[in-house]
This record gives sequence, structure tokens and C-alpha cells, in this order.
Amino acid sequence: MSEQPVITQRGLYFEELEPGTLYQHRPGRTMTETDNVLFTTMTMNTQALHLDAAWSAEQPFGQRLMNSMFTLATLVGQSVAQLTQGTIVAQLGMNDISFPHPLFHGDTLYTETVVTAKRLSASRPGQGIVVMEHTGRNQSGVVVAKASRTALFLLLPAT
Repeated sequence: MSEQPVITQRGLYFEELEPGTLYQHRPGRTMTETDNVLFTTMTMNTQALHLDAAWSAEQPFGQRLMNSMFTLATLVGQSVAQLTQGTIVAQLGMNDISFPHPLFHGDTLYTETVVTAKRLSASRPGQGIVVMEHTGRNQSGVVVAKASRTALFLLLPAT
């Protein structure tokens, strides 16, 4: 009697991450009005650009904008299943965060990641530091968010 194969969804270990490789995270995430209002109010952000449709209609973009912190959280979150699920030790920091184009209700966010650098940790044996550049695009391919993220990863377990 043969054993049933088992495949566990996980991220990639330090050795499996290749600098310069483009990782595309799918599916995309369509951003909704509910997402925007709920996130904005949960975080006590009273910015009318997220909450007041009438006022926002008279502003430069002519409509409410998705909360950029929700966009950032989703940008990072879309990479988890493919890159960090069960293989990250800690997020060490984020840099160079930008939102070059707004996201609106009904836009879909697609995220891709490039590993830009990695090295073994000098102070934590069995772990390595990885720098990732996340880029978010809307359904038209327009870049709407970018962020550089540094994380501590596990090395492959000894077999």
C-alpha cells in the first residue's frame, strides 16, 4: 500500500529565492468601497478623500481614493502565499514606499516581486536576510504602489 503524496503550501526558503527573478502573485484583488470604508474607519482615519463621496467629487481626482495603507497592506499580503508563508522569521523593515497613481473603488491590484538582494545573517545562524521590491499595478498595468521590504528568512531545514 503506497502512501498518499502530501503537498503543503508554503513560501520559499532563503536558498530558493533568486535575486533578479520576477515573482508574479495571483490572483489579483479588486478593491471595493466596503474595503476602503471599513479599513479607513477601523484605523481611525477621518480623511474625507476616503469617506466623503460628495466632497471627493470636487477634488482633483473627482472621486474617493483607496486608502494607501490598505493598498500597501494588500501589496505585501499578495506575496505571502508564494514567498513567505511559513518561511519568514520576521519583517525587518520597509523603505522607498510610493504611490505614483491612485487606486479607486473597483480597480484590481496585481502585485509582483523582485528579490533584489540576499545574504546570510551574521547574528542568526540558520537564517538569511532578503530584500524584496514589491510593485503593484492596476488592471491597466499602471504602477500604483511600490515598496522595498527587508525580511529575515529561514534556511532550508537539514534533511
